[in-house]
Amino acid sequence: MTGHAHAAPGDDFTGRDTARVLRIVTIACAVVIVIGAIVLWPSGDRTTDPLGLQADPQDAHVTDVEELPCTSDPNAQCAVVTFEVRSGAHAGEVASIEQSVDTSISAGDDIEITVTELEDGTTLYSFYDFERSTPLIVLVVLFVGAVVALGRWRGVGALAGLVVSLAIIVWFALPSLVDGNNAVSVALVTAGAVAIVALYLAHGVGPATDVALLSTFASLALTGLLAWIFVEVGNFTGLTDDASFVLQSLETGIDPRGILLAGIVIGSLGVLDDVTVTQVSAVWELHRSRPDVGRRTLFTSALKIGRDHISSTVNTLFLAYAGAALPLLLLFTGVGESITGVATREIVATEIVRALVGSIGLVASVPISTWLAAQVVTSRPSRDVGGPTRRRHASE
Repeated sequence: MTGHAHAAPGDDFTGRDTARVLRIVTIACAVVIVIGAIVLWPSGDRTTDPLGLQADPQDAHVTDVEELPCTSDPNAQCAVVTFEVRSGAHAGEVASIEQSVDTSISAGDDIEITVTELEDGTTLYSFYDFERSTPLIVLVVLFVGAVVALGRWRGVGALAGLVVSLAIIVWFALPSLVDGNNAVSVALVTAGAVAIVALYLAHGVGPATDVALLSTFASLALTGLLAWIFVEVGNFTGLTDDASFVLQSLETGIDPRGILLAGIVIGSLGVLDDVTVTQVSAVWELHRSRPDVGRRTLFTSALKIGRDHISSTVNTLFLAYAGAALPLLLLFTGVGESITGVATREIVATEIVRALVGSIGLVASVPISTWLAAQVVTSRPSRDVGGPTRRRHASE
């Protein structure tokens, strides 16, 4: 049996004015986010498939794959995939579909198929995708186990924050965007709500977490502003992939440029809160170990830690975006196009803007969070108080 207690960073403030001001400001920010969520809340009169793209795939198990002449062209060879339907109204039926001879489907695979009932009573089956729920569930279990094993109760809090964050995106952000609400406003409200939930669930309630949250908000605002400026001056359309073209062709009212801006803002949040929490923790620990150090020295020392952290984080962020755009880079360079020509194409330039704008927001978050943490921590007496990542645990 394991018990735990949270070290409350704000409990040892003698002059509680600083802690009170922090709490008032964070509550005010939360109120603004709640008001924004109410204004942008998706309407409840949407159909279950507002874009008209819904498919209803059924599970099936492949029993055999055989190369035979195609029914449409006996002179050509096709891979005839025989399968047993395992869900839906046709469960238990055995049927087959034709695929190209180089298909990756093999006997024993679990796949998903779509079923179409024709007017003459014929049932038409089509391959939809591979069934991947089992490996994904195994991966999720491994992830949860690793986080809980290392993080203990903090890990549980982080996982809870992740679940709530996903719920906010799925049940608020996406339906609100489908309703045609301003994408940037939806992104800022979503990012703010996710930041509040993730930080307080993972790191507890207290002035240190308040500082990390306010620093994250400031960095997000800067990131959003820069993203808006460079999307405007760069004449980006937001039409960079198949999904954006489909949304545009269906006349959904969703602004592709707004979606691009929203993606940049929400995408930068995950790394931002990591950097701000780390910097606040560094300031708290430095002050705890050397309470006699002045505010300026404390800021300078913590900033050195931040420089090391940001150098690796920026590189990681840039490589992540480069990895996502790698197939495109290979495609364009493979046809002999210059690096300059490749970089200015919108589909590649979009990733460059994501990486650079996100990196600038990260760089700015270090001095912002360090300065604010130094201001707060030196306004209280020199006592041993845990930062946003410090918890007490007792086991028996």
